Amino acid sequence: MNGKISLDTNIVIRLFKNDPLVTKRLTTLSTIYLPTPVIAELLFTARNSSRPKENLKIYNEFIDDCNVLNITRETASHYSAIRLELKKKGRPIPENDLWIASICIEHNLPLVTGDAHFDNINGLEVIRW
Repeated sequence: MNGKISLDTNIVIRLFKNDPLVTKRLTTLSTIYLPTPVIAELLFTARNSSRPKENLKIYNEFIDDCNVLNITRETASHYSAIRLELKKKGRPIPENDLWIASICIEHNLPLVTGDAHFDNINGLEVIRW
């Protein structure tokens, strides 16, 4: 690993729940990237919580400390290829996860996640914590 990773939503949530494994591993990294669909999921989680004002502040501070990866035309090309590949395999995954994987492939970044369905995507480096 080159010290640069992209995080899936479930890893960030584990960080906010003070998971010692996630906390320890993230402190050793030089750069953390967040795909825009992860940011959208995090902001929804904050707004949908019992303490939206407090959680939005915490989540936005974390997002501000990360490098944001936006969706581009190249991302859309990766998305369409991945979606078709998974359709042919009979292994669809959630829509946002298709975008997350596409962004990571576009930027040649490993995705740290707890979700096994990312393992079905060719060309995506998956790191499971």
